[in-house]
Amino acid sequence: MTEQMTSGFELMFTGMGIVFLFLTMLVVAINLMSALVQRYFPEIPVSRSVPGITNDIDKSVVAAITAAVHQYRKNHN
Repeated sequence: MTEQMTSGFELMFTGMGIVFLFLTMLVVAINLMSALVQRYFPEIPVSRSVPGITNDIDKSVVAAITAAVHQYRKNHN
């Protein structure tokens, strides 16, 4: 009985050690890949303005669109 318990504990600790080593290597690999990606492929800053759209939209067009949206919401609610 004692020999089986010793064998069981050895097997358990061996398995837990292998899993621990694998997870440790996985964390190291993920951190390494993250550092490499950030170094060689830096994030491109996003511009706030959209090309091709200007701020000189006619006020009558804005009023017409606003009225149309208001009418649509009034009829479809």
